Order: sequence, then C-alpha cells, then structure tokens
Amino acid sequence: MEQPAPLPDPDEVVDCLVIGTGAGGAPLLARLAQAGRRVVALEAGVRHDPKTEFATDEKAQNFLFWNDERLSAGKNPVAFGKNNSGIGYGGSTLHYTAYTPRAHRGDLTLHTEFGEGVDWPFGIEELEPYYEELEHFMGISGPTPYPWDPGRRKGYPLAPLPLNGAAQLMERACAKLGIKTSPAANAALSARYYQEGVGWREACTNRGFCQAGCSTGAKASMDVTFLPLAEQYGAEIRLGAYVTEIERDARGHVTAVVYEQGGRTVRQRCRNLFLCAGAIETPRLLLLNELALNSGQVGKHFMAHVGMQVWGTFPEDIRPYKGIPGGLISEDTHRPKDADFVGGYLLQSIGVMPVTFATQMVRQRKLWGQPLRDYMRDYNHIAGINVLGDCLPHADNFVELSDEKDARGVAKPRVHFTAQENEQRMNRHAERTMRQIWEAAGAKDIWAFERYAHIIGTARMGTSASEAVVDPNGRAFDVPNLYICDNSVFPSALSVNPALTIMALSLRTADKFLENQKA
Repeated sequence: MEQPAPLPDPDEVVDCLVIGTGAGGAPLLARLAQAGRRVVALEAGVRHDPKTEFATDEKAQNFLFWNDERLSAGKNPVAFGKNNSGIGYGGSTLHYTAYTPRAHRGDLTLHTEFGEGVDWPFGIEELEPYYEELEHFMGISGPTPYPWDPGRRKGYPLAPLPLNGAAQLMERACAKLGIKTSPAANAALSARYYQEGVGWREACTNRGFCQAGCSTGAKASMDVTFLPLAEQYGAEIRLGAYVTEIERDARGHVTAVVYEQGGRTVRQRCRNLFLCAGAIETPRLLLLNELALNSGQVGKHFMAHVGMQVWGTFPEDIRPYKGIPGGLISEDTHRPKDADFVGGYLLQSIGVMPVTFATQMVRQRKLWGQPLRDYMRDYNHIAGINVLGDCLPHADNFVELSDEKDARGVAKPRVHFTAQENEQRMNRHAERTMRQIWEAAGAKDIWAFERYAHIIGTARMGTSASEAVVDPNGRAFDVPNLYICDNSVFPSALSVNPALTIMALSLRTADKFLENQKA
C-alpha cells in the first residue's frame, strides 16, 4: 500500500516553487536546481513506470490526459481530454508526438509583417541558443542541414528516424508537385543516446503509439530528461498535489501555495512562484485567486492551431499505427505565394491509432454501426496529412470561470473558441493543398477533418503592463515574485508545434530569473 507523502516543514520557505512538471516547468526546475536553489515542484498527477504502465493500447492510456471536465463554447468548441493537455510526472510530454520544429523568425513578428496579430517582445535570436541546447541535450533526430534554415550553427545530433508508410507516400507525391519535403525533427532517438542525469536511452522501436506514452524511453518526454536531472541536483517533486490557493502578503507578493494531497490540505511557503500549468489551468488559477488581473488579459486571446487533416485510402498496405507519427515535413507553405491569409502553416505526414481514427470518422462522416465497421476494415490502407498553422488572437476566444463546480468544489473553466476569417481561409488553402498531394499519390475516398490543435495564449507576455500579463522574461507585471512559463504566455500561436518553444522559454525564464537575482 502506497504511503502518504510526508508533510513539509511548515516553517520552511523554499526559494522557488514550481507548479507543473511538463514542458514549461521541468526545464526551469532543473536549471534552478543546478544553480543551487532550494526548489520544489507540485504535480497534480503521479509518476508512472513506462516499462509496465505504457501499453500499446489507446483506451488503457487515458490516465495520461487531463480528464477533469472543461466546458467548451463558441462556434468551433475545442475538444479536451485526449491530446490537448496532460497530467503526471512529465505533464503533456508523456503523450506528445515529439514533433519539434523550431519557430521561424517571421512567426514572432506577424504584426510587423502583416499588420495583424501582435509581435513577440523579442526576436528569434533570443530563442535560438536554447533551441540548439535542447536539441543536443534531448537527442533530437532530424536532417542536417535543415532545408528551410540551412544556416544553423549546429545540426541535429542524430540522423532522422525512418519514414513510415504515410510519409513515404507524401514524399513521392510532393516530389511530383514540386513541393520540397524532408524528414522531420523528432524528439525521439534514432540511435542510443547518453542522457545527462539518466544514462543511456535506447533508440526508438517505431512502435508508433507515442500518444500512449513511450515505453522504451526513446521519446524525450520530461520524465526521462529534465526531471531526473532536476532531482539529481536536489529538486523535490511532490506528486498528487492539486493546487487550490495562492497566498499573498499586504504588498501583493506571493508568500505560499495551498494544495490538496492524499486527502490533506498542505501549505508550502515560498520566495518565488513559477506557474507552469498550461493555457487552461494557469489562467484558471489566476482567476480563482484574483491574481495578476490588472491588465485585463488573463484568460484572453485563447488560440488553437489550425490543424486540418486530409485522409485517403490506398491499395498499398500502410499500417498507420507503425513508425513515428509525424515522419515527414514541408515548410514550403510557411508563406505561400497565393495565400489570402495572415501567417502560414507546415505540412506533415501523420500516423494514427485505430480508436482515435474511428472517433474522427464518427465525428466527421457520421458513420456508425455496420458502415463504420466496414470502413475500419480498410484501416491498414489509410494515410493522412496534417497541417499546423497560425491562429490569430481574437477577443471572442477566451477562458473564463463557469458557475459549475468540479468534484473538488472548484469552478470549472469554460473555453470559448470560434475560428475567425483568417483561420477559415487558411483551412481552405491547406485542404486544397493536401487534396492535391493525395490525388497525386493515387488516393481514393479522400476526405477532410477540420480540427484545432494545442491550447495557446491566455496570459500573454509583452512590454506593457496594460496589454500583457507578464514581461518579456515571464515575470508578472502585477506580482514581482510570480513567473509564468508555459504556452499561455505565447503572444501568437506560431506556425509550428509549440513544445520546443515552450522548453526554450522555460530555460530562458530560469536564466533571466537567476541573472536578476545576482543584480
């Protein structure tokens, strides 16, 4: 029987308290511990043993997702649960697909380039050293040189992973159409790799169920990278710790955090708080505690990437469950010449697990019963292409507290999302492009599935306290010892997957904090 965690010393004041152990919390936790700070992390979930708990079975792996109910509103309500956020030692990285392209320079300057959206408060040169550090620390597999950024100082440390069936089809079809492609950058090992704080990690077995958790440790999730490193340097990670309250003194400084753990209410005092709970739970905690609200931006400008998918049926045996899901990439569409929209998108081949695919069939094509079973007999002959595109911040898209309470008696978040005209135009352009690719590949029964991926925004960073929640270093304008570091601080969505940029911001935030402490 698992013993309850010991109660902390009620008089101890830790230097840094971190809420969340995902892509936002784990890197800075390690950095702060390496700098000799007394750091404690609070994680609502538990620690899993990948070898015994990560099965090649979608339904069995639902425990990896944040399954507390979130209410969705708007004309394009976002589906929560699977994919969008996670829980446990490692957060959402336990089930991310390890797609790790860098952001482009133009992704951070949409307003300068197009006159719409907002610019980031710094340029890509602030992130590039961290991208490089992460790629080599975690062992990212990818092409060198990178076709859409050949001037990088360092290439990827490992060769690309092998292309699965969908990637090979897409590669041949794009070649016919004059669309440049390349094996994608993936945070999964194409060869054995030595991991500081862990030891040797084994190469990817191409099992393909990355979203069900990596059972071999080949995928660079936080549980096999930054968290062991943090613990090696003395960081303490408290599991099953669900935060409910953030306490402040008369000056408005954070003094302590209250959390529920094992049926007990626990209080931890701290000198600095790092909130890294994601673009839903971070604004939820701020709103619940009436914290950092002066700008009026908390919960505002929620974004979700344009994520249109196009599927086709092929005579070849594709087996879409095999291989790294996102094997091939094209960034030729970053700024399409015929675009009628702001920003851009990338193209990627996609693998898909069977239950996920059947669910999408039901949602999009309304198949059920025998027609659904008949279609799913062709599952091994299905291949897909996906886009990952910009989403502009908009006042109609936001997170708020609802009147409904969850099982703990805490207000549930309600998330409003409506795809605006720019997202709709991008979807139409992307669908045309992907249909052309699958037609060139010889696909039959081509169909599209409109979706929106990732949760972004809601506590944006900027240079003005009247327009942003945190400054360019992640420090809250209203609360001098509160830092926010996750996808909620993104001023724009970017035209690439967010994980690598979240980690880069995490390291940068830690470094800026440490520099400020020395001053």
